[in-house]
Amino acid sequence: MVAEFTVNNKVHTVIKVSHFMANYGKELRMGGDIRRKGKVESVTEFVERIKKVHEEVEVTLKKTQEKMKRYADRSRKETEKWEKGDQVLLSTKDVVFKERPTKKLIERYVGLYTIEEVVSSNAVKLQLPSSMRIHLVVNISQIVWYKK
Repeated sequence: MVAEFTVNNKVHTVIKVSHFMANYGKELRMGGDIRRKGKVESVTEFVERIKKVHEEVEVTLKKTQEKMKRYADRSRKETEKWEKGDQVLLSTKDVVFKERPTKKLIERYVGLYTIEEVVSSNAVKLQLPSSMRIHLVVNISQIVWYKK
């Protein structure tokens, strides 16, 4: 009960109001006088107030979303354009070789494989030998261009 009250009454760092205020348009009270005297708010006033709170929260969330996207995009780079027939090397990072006892002595990249199909901007289908027991579709982070 106390934990629930604490979570609902805490001002959220992104939306700048408590969750209870965002949902119900008023601050959460603990205890208090049930027989409260005073003016009772009309429905239209309440609806206008809650709409205003929701609009403010929405604007704040959009700003935060844009800020987070800008921050995330700083470390992103443009993906390379892969085409059918390109020659690539496959990373051995996630490939298990039974005939090689230690991972330390394995080459970083193996083979010379051809791209059979570009599945999406982040995945390609390779022509791999049947002896390699991995999925034919790999992420582009697992391949590099073959340089002659």
